[in-house]
Amino acid sequence: MSSTTQTAPEARTDIKLPVLERETLILQGRSYQWITERVCGILENKQPLLWWWIFIPCSLMALIGVGGGLVRLVATGVGIWGNSNRVMWGWPIVNFVFWIGIGHAGTLISAILFLTRQHWRTSINRASEAMTIFAVICAGIFPAFHVGRVWFAWFLAPLPNANGIWQNFKSPLLWDVFAVSTYFTISLIFWYLGLMPDLATIRDRCKPGLRKMLYGLLAIGWRGGNRQWSHYEMAYLLLASLATVLVLSVHSVVSFDFASSVVPGWHTTIFPPYFVAGAIFGGFAMVLTIMVPARAIYGLQDLITMKHIDNMAKIILLTGTIVGYAYLMELFVAYYTGAIYEMDAFKFRIAGPYWWAYAVMMSCNVLSPQIFWFRACRENLWVVMFVAMCVNVGMWFERFVIIVGTLARTWLPGDWKTFSPTLQDVMLFAGTIGLFLALFMLFLRFLPCINIAEVKWTLKESDPHHNDPLIPPDPGVTLIPAYQKEYSKS
Repeated sequence: MSSTTQTAPEARTDIKLPVLERETLILQGRSYQWITERVCGILENKQPLLWWWIFIPCSLMALIGVGGGLVRLVATGVGIWGNSNRVMWGWPIVNFVFWIGIGHAGTLISAILFLTRQHWRTSINRASEAMTIFAVICAGIFPAFHVGRVWFAWFLAPLPNANGIWQNFKSPLLWDVFAVSTYFTISLIFWYLGLMPDLATIRDRCKPGLRKMLYGLLAIGWRGGNRQWSHYEMAYLLLASLATVLVLSVHSVVSFDFASSVVPGWHTTIFPPYFVAGAIFGGFAMVLTIMVPARAIYGLQDLITMKHIDNMAKIILLTGTIVGYAYLMELFVAYYTGAIYEMDAFKFRIAGPYWWAYAVMMSCNVLSPQIFWFRACRENLWVVMFVAMCVNVGMWFERFVIIVGTLARTWLPGDWKTFSPTLQDVMLFAGTIGLFLALFMLFLRFLPCINIAEVKWTLKESDPHHNDPLIPPDPGVTLIPAYQKEYSKS
């Protein structure tokens, strides 16, 4: 009986497997080292003069508007705002809902796009997550001081107290407290977890001293071992799953402030999805507003490419169309129900004293994004910035129309009022804009604005089949997953 020997099959080079081009997200064939040097150089080198021109005025705006404005507000009372017995919410809640909406794009880019494996998120997710944190900080100022006696704001938390006072858990205003605080906590943890590998990179590049010690403390012992990466990826996946639920729930809960009431113009079931779409719409516009200038200032054109801007413009087009549909559906429902109070509420929005606000809202939110149907407009940065600024303005006016335009005229004609903001209202809102931009400029100065570790995963060198002899040596290609599985069996 003859023995047979098995030999390893020789590598065949004549097999032609279909390949798909990998999406080019890093231009000019940049290496791992170049990415590290470029992103870390923003922190290690002196800031350009334009950074100071933005940071100093914004810091003064925050100091005067938020600091000085809140001191006078607490010392005098909320009567210095333009609120009245009829329009009891006014600008504070308009600004609160506006800033909460701005914070939604960060978690969407980080969580939902991560779960759907959209690799283009890696260049913008870090800045958008920071934007979320800063926007929620700005939003939290308004309801805290809107209660009037701010030193009693801790009663909003369900804590045992000597007075036996408990919150009304049936109130959507209390739901806001729980939803927003949970959203802020998870977003902060999610942001910090993604920072740890990059903080360790900066720590290793620093010279011995206070700076190295601080980054070392923030990196909490990260060394990049297999065990650490395994735990990191699992924790990141779990937080992304949790944050995805929060993205859909938080602004739905904010919309319940209105939808659960019986006020004409608010009492509608379309508000939760309408508010979520609007929040994503405004959030992506703000990401473009802050990242396009940062891209130009720091020379990040090879990391934040026109592909990233094109994708965000398409999302703005999609969500803007959804928001426009919601506007028209509101009008249709008011007409179809035949409720006279509901119809009069929308007639007041369109033809009342705030008709100009409604016109600005429709023009900026519905009409301006439609130019993104044309590729040439999506590739023109001036057009992109113009549309993004229009959306920012339009989303603020949307909240103004919903809140002020509804409360100013409800049931009793003798109770109808018109709202006019005071100087204090304008100062505080301008102060939060300055605070938001100042915090973002500090973020650019002291933390990596681009996720170094995740951006490197998008390079062709990170593909495990990059040097496989059976795959054509064309740059930037990867094997179709189905053929990968078939090839591994053979």
